[in-house]
Amino acid sequence: MMKKEDQSELSRRGFLHDMSATGAFIGMSSFAAADDKPPTDADGEVIPGFEKGEEDPNASKGWQSVSDLRVKVGIAGYGQCKFGASFFYQNHPNVEVIGATDLDPSRCAALAKAVGAKKTYTSCEEMIKDKEIDAVYIATDAPSHGRLAIMALEHGKHVCSAVPAVFGLESLEEAEKLINAVKTSGMKYMMNETSCFHAALYAWRQRYKAGAFGKIIYSEGEYFHYFAKPLGGYNPKTGKVDTNGWRKGLPPQWYPTHSNAYHIGITDGSFTEVSCMGMPSEVPHLKPENNDYQNSFGSEIALFRTNDGGMSRMGVTWDIPTHAGERGRIYGQKAGDAGIDGARPPLPPGMRAGGHGGSHGHLTCEFIDSILRDRKPWINVATALNMTIPGFIAHQSALKGGELLKIPQYQL
Repeated sequence: MMKKEDQSELSRRGFLHDMSATGAFIGMSSFAAADDKPPTDADGEVIPGFEKGEEDPNASKGWQSVSDLRVKVGIAGYGQCKFGASFFYQNHPNVEVIGATDLDPSRCAALAKAVGAKKTYTSCEEMIKDKEIDAVYIATDAPSHGRLAIMALEHGKHVCSAVPAVFGLESLEEAEKLINAVKTSGMKYMMNETSCFHAALYAWRQRYKAGAFGKIIYSEGEYFHYFAKPLGGYNPKTGKVDTNGWRKGLPPQWYPTHSNAYHIGITDGSFTEVSCMGMPSEVPHLKPENNDYQNSFGSEIALFRTNDGGMSRMGVTWDIPTHAGERGRIYGQKAGDAGIDGARPPLPPGMRAGGHGGSHGHLTCEFIDSILRDRKPWINVATALNMTIPGFIAHQSALKGGELLKIPQYQL
C-alpha cells in the first residue's frame, strides 16, 4: 500500500496535489518479460520502476476495437532492462511483431523468442531497411535513439522511441533533424515517457485539459535513481553491455524526461529558460576522471520558467538512497478536483499494463492507436523534444554556476 505521506491529497487551499509514482499504486499491474522476472542490477536488486504489483482484473473493461488492421512492428533492444519485450507489443491485438534485433546475438535470439518475431537482424539499421515492417520500437542505448529514429522515419517507418528522444552534446542539432524528419516523412513519432501514464499524472492531465486547474502557477518533478554502482549499459567501445556503458557517470539532467513530464506531460507546454545548480557526488564513478562525460554531478536541480509564465522545479539525482522513482506535484489557480474522471483508458484483452507505474502497456496502446486512427500521438516529437532538450540546457547552466539560459522551443 502507498505510504500516507505519498498519497494524493488536496491542500487546505485546494492548490496542492501530490502523489508518488514509484510503483506503489493500488492495483498497479506487474512487469513481465519473457520469463516474467523483473530486471536486476549488478547486486541482484530489482531496477526501480520494475517492481511487481497486482494485475487489475478490470483493466480491459470498456475497451472497444477501432480497427481490424494489424501494424507490422520491428523491435530493437534487449539489454539490461529487457525493454524490447516489456512494453507488450506481442500482446496487442492490432500488432504483428515481424522482427527483432539486438547487437548481441544471444540477446537478439532471446528477444525474438520473447516477442514471437519471425525474423531477426544483426542490427537495427538492417531491420529498418525491411520493407515488410510498418513501425519500429527503438529500445536501444540512449545515445542511438535520435540517429535510429531519424533513419527509420526516412525509410517510411512509424517510430516509437525509448527516452530520451535525443542525447548528448550534439542534441540540439539532432533535435532539428528529428523534427524535420517527422514533418517531411509524415510518419508518426512517439517517445515512451513512462511518467505520462502514471495514474496521478494522467488524471491531472485530464483535469488540466478540462480547465479544472486553471493556469498552472508552479509544478515540481523528481527522478531519483540511486547509483552507488554504475548500472550496466551498452558500451560503444566494446560493443557489449557492461558497467562502463553509456549510463556510467551520466550527467543527471541528461536523463530529464521522467521528471519534466510532470509539467510538459500535463500541459503540453514548454520551458523557456532555466537556472540549474549541481552538486558533486562522492560516488567513485561520478568523479570526472572516472567517466567519459567528465561529469562530477550526482544531483542537478533546475528551476524553469514555463511558456505561460509559471515556474517549475525539476530535479534529477543519482545520490539519494532513500527514494527511487518518479513523482511530482502541481499547483494551479483552481483546486483541480472537479469530479472529472481521470482514469487511464482501458487496455485490450490480454494486454498488460506493466512496469513504471503501470505505464508500459498504455504507452504501446497510445502509439498503435495513433497509427490506426491516423492522429498525432500524445508524446509526439515536439512534446518529446520539449521534455528532453531542457535537461541538456540545464546541465550547461549547472556547469556555469546556475547561469540563466534560454531553451529552444519545438512545435509540430
